[in-house]
Amino acid sequence: MKIKNISILGTGTMGHGITLSSAMSGLNATMYGRTDASLERGFNAINQDLNRLEEQGELNHSDFKDILSRIRGVKTVEEAAENADFIIESLAEDLNVKRDFFQKLDELCSADVILATNTSGLSPTKIAEVTVHPERVVVAHFWNPPQLIPLVEIVPGERTSKDTVLKTKELIEFIGKKAVCMEKECAGFIGNRLQLALLREAMYIVEQGWAKPEEVDKAMEYGHGRRLPVTGPLMSADMGGLDIFYNISSYLFKELCDYKEPFKLMKEKIEKGDLGSKKGKGFYKWSKEDLEKKQKERTQLLLYFLKKDND
Repeated sequence: MKIKNISILGTGTMGHGITLSSAMSGLNATMYGRTDASLERGFNAINQDLNRLEEQGELNHSDFKDILSRIRGVKTVEEAAENADFIIESLAEDLNVKRDFFQKLDELCSADVILATNTSGLSPTKIAEVTVHPERVVVAHFWNPPQLIPLVEIVPGERTSKDTVLKTKELIEFIGKKAVCMEKECAGFIGNRLQLALLREAMYIVEQGWAKPEEVDKAMEYGHGRRLPVTGPLMSADMGGLDIFYNISSYLFKELCDYKEPFKLMKEKIEKGDLGSKKGKGFYKWSKEDLEKKQKERTQLLLYFLKKDND
């Protein structure tokens, strides 16, 4: 692969994770943050992730140091663009912010440098409108946590070239991820459309008083969650029998939630400051120990699947 130097704009959950994944694959990774404090948070998060991987026996200390040696932090877009073969923007989920950065990157980078955005649903066509070379703008949507989840959605804009899609897919697969290429863009792409449809129905079941949050989650964990790593919804329908699923849909579709606005239940929690694990309370109560335990459990399971993917 010709790409050797990759730059990632952003030091948050996604930015630092993409940086780490890139460096672990052998690429030279430049991580852009606006301030020293931002870069410090990014490097602290990278070190924490590496410590967890070392604890799980996934790398030794010499690997640890070798990976870190391939990562550098910068505070200007000019430094991030310098010598970059490929750039992934992972900044605020705000169209105007992204357009500003892409306009500047388009001016700084030679025409053969691909400019990817890690947006979870914004239009690549609208982002590319401010560039002179919209053919090299594409979505590369990593999933959280990007160092452990293999999925990356590749989404072309209206003027994205096929070559850009192919080179992006090559990079994604080089760093050990599973690329899913869309034919054309749509709001939310594939993953978030499925995720939000599932969340909407889960919230509806709780709102109607049919089951408590923990029971809804257990139904997913011990039912669909056990099957989905092997068969997605369309393959599950094939294997279960399309006639069976058709018959179920004939009476159940009319009963499913079809809200067009976000849930009042969620809005009420947000207004009370119950934002989830980061605030200690959401649908569940979260102590520091509870969160660390669940994160460790998630890491162990995701590492198991990563090993299985590579077998």
